[in-house]
Amino acid sequence: MMYTLHTQVGRSSIAFQIQTTFLNDELTSRFRSFDASGNLEAPDIQVEVYDFYGKPFDDGPVEIQENGDEFIYIRADYKLVTTPDYSQAKMYVHDDLALKHALINLYSAWLIHRRAGLLIHSSCVVENERAWMFAGPSGAGKSTVADLSVPRPILSDEATLLLFEPDGSITIHDSPFRSEMEEACEFPSRPLAGIHFLIQSQDVRRVAIRKGDALISLLDKVFYWEHNKLETAKMIALCKQAVDGVPAYELYFQKNDTFWGVIS
Repeated sequence: MMYTLHTQVGRSSIAFQIQTTFLNDELTSRFRSFDASGNLEAPDIQVEVYDFYGKPFDDGPVEIQENGDEFIYIRADYKLVTTPDYSQAKMYVHDDLALKHALINLYSAWLIHRRAGLLIHSSCVVENERAWMFAGPSGAGKSTVADLSVPRPILSDEATLLLFEPDGSITIHDSPFRSEMEEACEFPSRPLAGIHFLIQSQDVRRVAIRKGDALISLLDKVFYWEHNKLETAKMIALCKQAVDGVPAYELYFQKNDTFWGVIS
């Protein structure tokens, strides 16, 4: 028996075929389901998900292979086999962590392939109806900033879903790829007001940075596994579009909520 789940992420529809009850429970808790019976259009992404693969994540890299009409991403705890346009995939996972990371891998590649948006390793918080992104390396304080921002609405605490709109504006959509804050945001999306690169400090201040510096800082925050020069060029162009569209800052902050005083 395979379970079925239809969901929407941002503006894209995803149809899952799921092998086990465990995986079905994980996916239904993470994604909002919707009735696709009246939708005559095929989903944007179709994914088959299988259990009992590999071993726990060991901090090893993702290996990428190209086999004819397939791209294959392999990590200790998951294997992702996808068509070159990322619209059809098979996913073999070890546990819930593997499932989340394999989904991030697939969806990020799908967004970049279509030049639709980016998944960025960051948190994002709504203040005064606008979204503010907080990015940085591991341990910089992305999840901490999200925690300290409550009761402000949280659009993401780990993987921010940034989409480019037809009119050239940038919106942040509620991200199902969450680390600790599992509750969906009360807002499905909000316009992006700016990007902050986090620096822990005894001072609390915000410094505007040049677009070229912002681009360099943003590039390694995107969930992206390099395997193709054209896709890499697309990713760089999308990052440039993002930093051209909104201001960027270095945010020096302590582990308390006083940083909101220099933002709002």
